[in-house]
Amino acid sequence: MNYGHPLEFGTFITPDSAAPDRTVDLAVRSEELGYDLVTFQDHPYMPTVLDAWTLMSWVAGRTSRIRIAANVLNVPLRTPAVLARSAASLDLLSGGRLELGLGAGAFWQAIAAMGEERLSPGEAVEALSEAIDIIRAMLGGTGTAATYRGEHHHVAGAQGGPIPAHDIPIWVGAYKPRMLRLIGAKADGWLPTLDRMEPGWLREGNRIIDEAARAAGRDPREIRRLVNISGSFSETRTGFLNGPPSTWVDDLLPLVVEDGVGTFIL
Repeated sequence: MNYGHPLEFGTFITPDSAAPDRTVDLAVRSEELGYDLVTFQDHPYMPTVLDAWTLMSWVAGRTSRIRIAANVLNVPLRTPAVLARSAASLDLLSGGRLELGLGAGAFWQAIAAMGEERLSPGEAVEALSEAIDIIRAMLGGTGTAATYRGEHHHVAGAQGGPIPAHDIPIWVGAYKPRMLRLIGAKADGWLPTLDRMEPGWLREGNRIIDEAARAAGRDPREIRRLVNISGSFSETRTGFLNGPPSTWVDDLLPLVVEDGVGTFIL
């Protein structure tokens, strides 16, 4: 299955707080090498990593072409209405280069230690779904008051806008069926990590997303499929994504042609 998306490549750079200059230099180097996208993990409860939003803003100012995203933002620790406003602002400042990667939260002990209520897995999915609704409402433009009341998030007549420089896509990092159905219903992209999935799960995940998209009256081709990948280059092939560059092509091509991947993030 191929969804017809132009093939793109990105980098996933560890935002090491002990080496901030190196982190930014790698982002700049990603642009110099011709990558389409540079991404950073978001763990606001960890002092060993830089704050993702601050880092993305700094990288946007140090680059001119490459698109920028979190991989993915910890939504439980980022108020959706403020996140939407921040996204629109950074998109305007960067000339339309922000992409919005969102996650439901995974490390709940650390999240709770930062002052947020601990949610069950089901509640976390519901909260993310509500957050997506609010973000879309807030990005709808100025002059429109957004009102939304959910179980976990709400706004009451919040002013929408500013209008971003481009239609910011929402990508969701997810693995389990309920989250995948949410992607099919509401998101613009699926962003998992390949080595965290069992063999065949990429194809099964696509099936779940596609079914949910059709049930919501959407075309599955609206949803870009992105994957984080890792490996090493060497003279001799020793396994999947471990060997000469030519073997990487052989390994990745079936993921494009058979599993619909449109973006590889290294």
